[in-house]
Amino acid sequence: MKNKLKVHEEHKHKAPKRTNLALIVVSTSRFDEIISEKKSSDKTIPKVKLLLKKDPSISLVYTEIIPDSEEHINNILIKLMKDDMVDSMIFSGGTGLSPKDITYETLEPRLGKKFDGFGELFRNLSFNEIGPSAMLSRATAGILKSRKKNKALFLLPGSPNAVILALKNIIIPELGHIQYLINKEE
Repeated sequence: MKNKLKVHEEHKHKAPKRTNLALIVVSTSRFDEIISEKKSSDKTIPKVKLLLKKDPSISLVYTEIIPDSEEHINNILIKLMKDDMVDSMIFSGGTGLSPKDITYETLEPRLGKKFDGFGELFRNLSFNEIGPSAMLSRATAGILKSRKKNKALFLLPGSPNAVILALKNIIIPELGHIQYLINKEE
């Protein structure tokens, strides 16, 4: 008798084998380095590039560093929503509690459906790494609806280690599955 796949296994089997990711670092200090033509001290983009080099299922097709500014965040989101090459996005930075942390307030209201489990799971994994400070993160994820193609959006802390933790343990294992589900025709 043939083994029947469980539903989530069937979805993963039908999922795209490759997906394209954009990474946006939201950091005024890193942005100011670029503007003043200094060498960037950003460590997130190089670490993510190195990690994804080893994973043929995800291509990092776009990276940018922008300031903590509602206008910049909205402009880059509009640009990426129009970009057919981009399937999913990570915004790193602006999810904390300081007054300048506005990424969450700017983008969370745009999420059509939230993946509540993402934030819960991320904070649990972070707790194992950094302790109770993990509760200060407002990491979240959800769907950005589009007429052409829905896109997954992940909001993460501005720490390179936090982005790598989320990619390795949550995003990479499930991104194809997520892409399949959010664009499934029913």
